[in-house]
Amino acid sequence: MNFLPITKEELEGRQPDFVLVTGDAYVDHPSFGAAVIGRVLEAQGFLVAVLAQPDWRDAASFEVFGKPRLGFLVTGGNIDSMVSNYTVAKKRREKDLYSPGAKPGLRPDRALIVYGNKIREAYKDTVIILGGLEASLRRLSHFDYWDGSVRRSALLDASADILVYGMGERAIIQIAKLLDKGVPASSINIKGIVRRVPKTETIEGCVELPSYKEAKSSKAAYAKSFMLQYENTDSISAKGLIERYPDAVVVQNPPAAPLTKEEFDGVYNLSFMRMPHPAYDKDGGVPACEEVSCSVISSRGCFGGCNFCALSFHQGRHVQGRSHESILKEVGIIAKDPRFKGYIHDVGGPTANFRKPSCKGQSVRGVCPKKQCLFPAPCKNLEVDHEDYRSLLKKIREQPGIKKVFVRSGIRYDYLLQDKSEAFLRELIEHHISGQLKVAPEHVSPKVLDKMGKPRIEAFEKFLDRYEKINEKLGMKQFLVPYLMSSHPGSGLNEAIELAEYLRDMGIRPEQAQDFYPTPGTLSTCMYYTEMDPRTGERVHVAKSPHEKAMQRALIQYRLPQNHELVKEALTLAGRRDLIGFAPKCLIRPRELAKTQGKPVSGQGKAKAGAHAGDQKNMKNARNQRNDRKMKKR
Repeated sequence: MNFLPITKEELEGRQPDFVLVTGDAYVDHPSFGAAVIGRVLEAQGFLVAVLAQPDWRDAASFEVFGKPRLGFLVTGGNIDSMVSNYTVAKKRREKDLYSPGAKPGLRPDRALIVYGNKIREAYKDTVIILGGLEASLRRLSHFDYWDGSVRRSALLDASADILVYGMGERAIIQIAKLLDKGVPASSINIKGIVRRVPKTETIEGCVELPSYKEAKSSKAAYAKSFMLQYENTDSISAKGLIERYPDAVVVQNPPAAPLTKEEFDGVYNLSFMRMPHPAYDKDGGVPACEEVSCSVISSRGCFGGCNFCALSFHQGRHVQGRSHESILKEVGIIAKDPRFKGYIHDVGGPTANFRKPSCKGQSVRGVCPKKQCLFPAPCKNLEVDHEDYRSLLKKIREQPGIKKVFVRSGIRYDYLLQDKSEAFLRELIEHHISGQLKVAPEHVSPKVLDKMGKPRIEAFEKFLDRYEKINEKLGMKQFLVPYLMSSHPGSGLNEAIELAEYLRDMGIRPEQAQDFYPTPGTLSTCMYYTEMDPRTGERVHVAKSPHEKAMQRALIQYRLPQNHELVKEALTLAGRRDLIGFAPKCLIRPRELAKTQGKPVSGQGKAKAGAHAGDQKNMKNARNQRNDRKMKKR
C-alpha cells in the first residue's frame, strides 16, 4: 500500500491518466476529497498523480508530470479557497491548517480559476475538470462576498471543460471511462455535472434561470435565480438548469444519484494511508489531519436545512449512512495504528444523529423542494429513530483497543426531542462526551431564527432540561455549550440586545461567538446580498458595516471589559440605556461612576476572556425563575 505519486520519479516513467491538482497539501485520508477521488479512480485502474499546492505564479509548475493522458482534475481543497485565506473581516488568515506546518499563502485566491488558467497556459488542448466544494458552490452565477459582486460560473472563469458538483465519485468514474473510450469532453452529458454548450443548441426539459446579466444587475432576478437553484438539488425531483451569458450557455444537469450503501462502503474501504504524505514531515505535518486521523465518517447529507449552511448545495439533503460492518472495519484499522491512543475523536457527518433519510417518501419522490423537514416545525412524516446510531456507537466502544468514542459532529437537538425514547441521549451523555456537549441554538430572537431556519429557543431550553435531568440521574456534572451567531440577516441591534439579555438571564457566558460569514451557495448569503428573503420577497435587515458587526458580536460577550465601549454604543443607539447602570438587569455599568464607587464595570462582575460557558447551577436556577414568571403570567 503506497501513497499516490506526487513526484515524477514516483511515476517511474509512466504517463498519468490524470493529474489531480489540489489547493490542500496531499493527505491520503477519506476526510480529504482529493484523496477520495484519487483512490476511487485508482480502484478503476486509472493512474492518478497528485499535484498539491503548485506554484500558481508559474505555468511550468503544472508541467511537472507532463501532459496527462486524459486530463487534469482541479479542486480548491476541502474548503473554499477564499474562506481558507480570509477571515469574515476579510483579513488574511495567519494560518492555513490544510497546508504543511499551517503555513499560509500556499494556495491562491479563487484557486479553481487560477489553477485552471495556468493549466490552459501550459497545455492549450488538455481536458480540465473542476470538482470539490469550491466548484459545487460556484457552479453557476453566485454572490462573492470578497468582491461584493455577482461572479460568473467557475466553469467559465477557469477555462474548464466540465464541472463536477456534489459528491463526485459516481460522476468522475463515468467521465473517466468515457474519456478513456475517446469520447470528447464536450460531448459528455451525464448527471452531476455543469457543462458549456453552443448557443445554438436546443436544450429540452430544463428550467431557464435569469441570465447572468439579469442576475448581476437586479437583486430581484438574483434572488429568483438562487431559489430555482435551491429547489433543484435533489437527484430524484430536480430538473436541469440553463444560465445564459453574453458569450456562452451553461447547463447544470440534474444531480447524480447518491451512492448505494455498497458503493458508499466501497469508497471508505479503499486503501488509504490515513496520514499526510511523508514529504511534509519536515514541516510538522498537516494540522487539519490531526483531528480527523482518528475520526470516522458515518454519514453524508443533511436534512436539517440551516439556511446559513451550504450542505444543500454540495452533499444534498438526502442522508446516507454507511454500514456498521464498513465502519467497524475502519475502526479496526485505526486501532491497529501504533500512533493510536485509544480514543475515537468522532463518529458522524454533517449531523451526527442523522443516519438515514427523514422519511420513506424521499426515496420515491425525492426531498420536498419547498418544505423543510424540521423547520418551522418537525414534519408530520418525519421518522425519528436513534437506535441504529446508538447500536453503532455501542459496537465501536466494545472493539478491542478502544478506550472512548466521542461524538463531536453536530447534534440536532430538535430532532432528538422528537424521539420518544431517551436511550440514545442517555448513552450519549454517559459514554460519548467529555465534560461538555456543544449544540447550536445560534440565536434567541424568533425573527432571526426564522431567517436562519432554526427552531425556537424553547426547543433548546427543553433539551437543556432533559440533558440536565439525565446528568443528575447518572451522577455526572457535564456542561452544555451553545454556539451563537452574530450579524445573521434579520439581526439588528435590538435582536442582538435580546440575545444578550437572554444570556444574562440564563447565566450563560459564551467563550466565543461567530460572525455570520456569507459564503456562496447558502440562502442566508442570498439574503445578505439582496437584503430580501428570496422565498417571500420580504425586506430583511442586514448588518453590513464592520462597526455594526462588531457591536453585535460584543453584545454576545458583553461581560468582557474590552467590549464595554462597543456595548455602551450599541445600547445607546438602540435606545436601551436602561441596561447601563447598577441594577441587577443591567448589562454594563457606567465606567465613570464605577471607578469612583470602586465597583466592577461589568453587569455581573469582571469576566475573564475565555471564561467557561456558564455555571450549570446558575443556568438552572435562572431558567426555573423564568418558568415561574411564565406560570404566574398565565
